[in-house]
Amino acid sequence: MTTAVPGPCDAGMINCATTRKQAHAFATLVATILGSSLAFIDGSVVNVALPTMQQALGASPAGVQWLVNAYLLPLGALVLLGGAAGDRFGRSRTFILGLAIFTAASLACALAPSLGLLLAGRAVQGVGAALLVPSSLAILGATFSGEARGRAIGTWAAAGAITGALGPVIGGWLVDSVGWRTIFLINLPIAASALWLAFRYVADIRDGADGGLDWKGTALATPGLGLVTWGLTMLSEPRGQDIVVLAAIVAGASLIVLFLRLEAEQGDHAMMPMALFAGRTYVGVTLVTLFLYAALGGLLVLLPYLLIRVGHYPSTAAGAAMLPLPVLIGLGSRTMGRLSERVGPRWPLTIGPLGVAMGFALLVRVGDGHIAYWPVLFPALVVIAAGMAVSVAPLTATVMGAVSAGHAGSAAGVNNAVARVAGLVATALLGLVLTGAAQDAVFVAHFRVAALVGSGLAVLASLSAVALIAPKASAPGRLATS
Repeated sequence: MTTAVPGPCDAGMINCATTRKQAHAFATLVATILGSSLAFIDGSVVNVALPTMQQALGASPAGVQWLVNAYLLPLGALVLLGGAAGDRFGRSRTFILGLAIFTAASLACALAPSLGLLLAGRAVQGVGAALLVPSSLAILGATFSGEARGRAIGTWAAAGAITGALGPVIGGWLVDSVGWRTIFLINLPIAASALWLAFRYVADIRDGADGGLDWKGTALATPGLGLVTWGLTMLSEPRGQDIVVLAAIVAGASLIVLFLRLEAEQGDHAMMPMALFAGRTYVGVTLVTLFLYAALGGLLVLLPYLLIRVGHYPSTAAGAAMLPLPVLIGLGSRTMGRLSERVGPRWPLTIGPLGVAMGFALLVRVGDGHIAYWPVLFPALVVIAAGMAVSVAPLTATVMGAVSAGHAGSAAGVNNAVARVAGLVATALLGLVLTGAAQDAVFVAHFRVAALVGSGLAVLASLSAVALIAPKASAPGRLATS
């Protein structure tokens, strides 16, 4: 993800794990928060640094996209496998392995002498995040019970909001004051603290079915997503209409279709159990996730780019400009979580995306010259953030109504992966906004079109909710069948 906003199923993984007593619950809570925060910090900080990194590395528009996609691709493709690995082999082991990989990759990114090596480091970061994110939150769910679990969820959500708020500001200051390489170095002390706590205090937990991992599914999903992403990214290049590019998109889509067929045959051993999609509600909430996070993923990359390139904002100011999103989402999610339990998920997931659509529509008012933040961008961001705040908690709760304890990592990872892949595809298409936009006025015109597309995606999310999601969610631990 690379986004400052946690995925829809991140908090939900806490709810779906089997409960156990642990002697060092507080240390476990801190370790899981630190581990999860790495993925959020990395996404938000890199978005703010993109213009500086492009200039320093001499990257093309496609190169800028790959600075984001090189991380999102393995994260989106392997988060399902990471969740299944935690279920089968132990969540603490998988969490520690993911942290170690992410830490080493962060150091490699900071020291990378070229764009190619930086992209390789970003890809390895994505592999580490795919292991640590689902395992960290499933550990948290297995550690706490009853009211303590509710407090843990609230603490985690608040920490996620703070991380999302401070990450772009601190990262922007580091880019302006020291250089872009330091945004990867800030991961090291956080990861080291999480590793120490995990080794010392976090017990290993395994609730999933015995058996090996779905390596066949991984072998299809990863190159499939890679080919589609590369093809969509290359559409913005001069050779975008080449037969090789079109063939890559077709081949990638074919591999994804084969992956879905294989998962249907694998049953409970699949890393994406197709039984989850048997009910209309789960299909509906998956579509809401796809459309909503595709829109949001595009915004989180394009808006800092607009502020820095056209508005000539310092990186610090561009990071601070994004604060309404994580702050309002963090403040509103707990209230909406309680409300959705009483009224059901359908109407919050219908109204929230409509608010997001209105916010994107307000971004069309961006002018060609001076980028007016308070009268133009701030109201739009507040409306988008309010819509997301209404949506995130009901989205999580609805998905978790279809999750059993034995598939905590796997099933929650499915929806998390949908959010990541949505951002991946949106970022791949952003080259169509950047290419041919050497002049600021052209870039702003392309930005307005992208805002309208984001508004349309949010409307599709709302329509999916009202058409497919049942008024009341299924009880936790069962498949949604409504």
